[in-house]
Amino acid sequence: QVQLVESGGGLAQPGGSLTLSCEASGITLNRWSVRWLRQYPGEKREEVSCISTSVGSVYYEDDVNGRFTVSRDNAKGTVLLQMNNLKPEDTAVYYCAAVRSCHNTELIYVGQGTLVTVSS
Repeated sequence: QVQLVESGGGLAQPGGSLTLSCEASGITLNRWSVRWLRQYPGEKREEVSCISTSVGSVYYEDDVNGRFTVSRDNAKGTVLLQMNNLKPEDTAVYYCAAVRSCHNTELIYVGQGTLVTVSS
């Protein structure tokens, strides 16, 4: 049984920071590209960032480029999303997904999501 679990969500003030973590069981996350997505109420999930496997290429959606950083903790087998300078419009449920490639839109495994709320 494959399971992805996101953690680290919560309440942050505008301009603040949060770090999300994606942990997997049943697969070795280091062998997968990992995509972070977010979903606003009533809307479809949209891509935020993606990190590829061994080469470690990273991709960011324009709105978060320069504020968010995706990385791997290979020792722990997790993928992190460091979110800085948070804005109220970053408020959403954030998901991590294991994908075959950052150029492939198919989500193979997806977590249950973690809520990020940015508010003063």
